[in-house]
Formats: sequence, structure tokens, C-alpha cells
Amino acid sequence: MKIKDLRNGMKRVSVEAKVTEKSETREVMSRFKDTTHKVATAIIADETGTIKLTLWNEQINQVNVNDTVKVENGYVTSFRGEIQLNVGRYGNLTVE
Repeated sequence: MKIKDLRNGMKRVSVEAKVTEKSETREVMSRFKDTTHKVATAIIADETGTIKLTLWNEQINQVNVNDTVKVENGYVTSFRGEIQLNVGRYGNLTVE
């Protein structure tokens, strides 16, 4: 699937793209317990466009700028007016 074809609400999305940027890691409180999680955002691109990829905890250190990443069984959400790609609990992120 190509980035230009991604739409808010899509599920079971598989995308392969190159990481062009990566944000600083920040800590967020868990919704359910008094724990914190690390979160960062990577901008990934293919020949059709770019999208934000949300990275959680151990995923953050796996991904670096210029890596090619493959997201399988991901989903697309809208956050602050921008669509973004999420790996989620059932998805898979591989770095090639």
C-alpha cells in the first residue's frame, strides 16, 4: 500500500517506507495505570507522500533516520488534524 492511499480509520494497513525524520522522545502517562510510556514520532516517506509514524517504548530505539521500515497490520488515526500511522498491539514493525 502507498502512503497517498492511507485514510483516517483504515485498519490492517501494510506500508514500507523510508524514515526521513525522528522526533525527540517524550514521556506520557498511561491511561490505565500510574505508569509512563516513551513516545516519539517518525516521518516516513515513499514515492507518493509522507506520514507520521507513532513509535512507542522499545520501537523508538529500533528506528533511525534513513532506515527502511515495514509496518504490517497497522492502522491509521487522526490526531490534531493530521493522519498518522500506528503499529498498535496487533501490528508488526520491522526495520530493514
